[in-house]
Amino acid sequence: VKGFDLSAAAIEAAEKAGVAIVNSAADAAVGVEVIFSMLPAGPHVRAVYMDEGGVIERADPGTLMIDSSTIDVESARAVIAAAEAAGHQMVDAPVSGGVAGAAAAQPYLSIVGGKVVHAGGAGNGQVAKVCNNMILGITMVGISEAFALGEKLGLDPQKLFDISATASGSCWAMLNHNPVPGIVETSAANRDYQPGFAANMMLKDLKLSQEAANVAGAATPLGAQAAALYTIFAGQGQGDLDYSAIYKMIKGAK
Repeated sequence: VKGFDLSAAAIEAAEKAGVAIVNSAADAAVGVEVIFSMLPAGPHVRAVYMDEGGVIERADPGTLMIDSSTIDVESARAVIAAAEAAGHQMVDAPVSGGVAGAAAAQPYLSIVGGKVVHAGGAGNGQVAKVCNNMILGITMVGISEAFALGEKLGLDPQKLFDISATASGSCWAMLNHNPVPGIVETSAANRDYQPGFAANMMLKDLKLSQEAANVAGAATPLGAQAAALYTIFAGQGQGDLDYSAIYKMIKGAK
């Protein structure tokens, strides 16, 4: 296994785990059967794969490429098209693609993920990821509003949880990432909102959802509102906290 990262700490950890460290992502692509990548945004993925001397050019013919970045749908589809045109198989597999690529990727994805779902054609993995996280962001805002309102009206948050957990308001985020301290033991709220899933990452995904909505001509008013709220929250210097910490802003707490 060969690997490369811009982070010295990541390089050190990988080397200790037995990874052979090389000088670039393109160097890691030479002489291997499978390539995994995970990068911050679409331009990074395009550059690493499509630039002259990049991964697509340097990889052996027929190499399976699995990009686990969460990026815009257009970039994912453009890079996959470029890889396939060069004779490679490639799927977008954000940590959460034709059919031949997905079948080839399945054994490797099963090692790194507990559940693998083939979402369809090129870029559909990104579509699924951005839609799912838009739901999560919208839901956390709703949970935060409800618990803040209940408390202001004199309802013990634990009582609200006990009621909603088995009623129509129950949802995955409330049961697992409840934003009120002392309710769910494993929630980030019980460790001063240390992530978890950082608010900055939620904001990134919500922005991607709005870019995708604009391209598709889809109406996502709640997604837009959630993106606006997380933009304000991150702008207050809170972006490194868990995404559930937006409860503090909605509640009006410091």
